[in-house]
Amino acid sequence: MNSLWKRLTLLVGIFALGAAVLAGCASAPTPADYAAEKPVLDLKTYFNGPLVAHGIFTDRAGKVARRFTVQMTGSWNGKEGTLDERFTYSDGKTERRVWRLTDEGNGRWTGRADDVVGVAEGQASGNALNWRYTLSLPVDGKVYEVQFDDWMYLMDDKVMLNKAVMSKFGFRLGEVTLSFYKP
Repeated sequence: MNSLWKRLTLLVGIFALGAAVLAGCASAPTPADYAAEKPVLDLKTYFNGPLVAHGIFTDRAGKVARRFTVQMTGSWNGKEGTLDERFTYSDGKTERRVWRLTDEGNGRWTGRADDVVGVAEGQASGNALNWRYTLSLPVDGKVYEVQFDDWMYLMDDKVMLNKAVMSKFGFRLGEVTLSFYKP
């Protein structure tokens, strides 16, 4: 009986390991997965004029570590745009980020900001946009470079939802969730 129990335990372990390996092989979503989704996201239209966003940062355990609002103003000159973001955190701290966006054609976007390391690269398709970039993030007197995998989904002409995963060295640090509203 003890030998049978060991074999069964081994089989269950092998099955669990196989399931974990298969789950790890599942492909991540791509912007093309959303090509047929409506309404179609046009960054120049949505990020033009005033917007407001409400957001949270959740840590690895899913606990809300920070809440904030963002007052934004977007403007465009041809393929070049500026998105001026003014953050106010629940603890009263404020922050400003000014994005300089470029429409590279075929749904491809690039973005620059003073605290973005290098260039943010984005791909839009259907109602979705995926941004990938590295941000210099000040924490407790030190600055860390963290990677963002940032997804935006246009819900209608007024509302867009945004979910970004923050990581460092491939380890997930937390998530940022935002709800944008265009008055």
